[in-house]
Amino acid sequence: MGGGTILILLLSIFLKFDQHIAQATNLIFFIPTAVASIITNLKNKNILWKEAIPIIIMGILGASFSAQLSSKMNVNLLRKLFGIFLILIAIYEIYSLYKMYINKKIRHNSNR
Repeated sequence: MGGGTILILLLSIFLKFDQHIAQATNLIFFIPTAVASIITNLKNKNILWKEAIPIIIMGILGASFSAQLSSKMNVNLLRKLFGIFLILIAIYEIYSLYKMYINKKIRHNSNR
């Protein structure tokens, strides 16, 4: 979970922005960060173009489709789906931490 998720929560819950506006604002904040990241990684030759091109294409298609879909969606449904997304991310993060803890414990016990 990143800063964008927190920004959406702050805008929608505390500032009472419409969910559509909160998500659009998050995307606008994301653009300069993404451009800076791309420039830095291009300079450092960290981009594997063979893998990047399909991801770029699918990202553009997915973002375009999702933007069209969400713009037609009821605000309450969009808010509920975002809430479900946050719950799923939280479950995944907890599971990842648990798995990391178990792996550390196993490695620690096997080194004895």
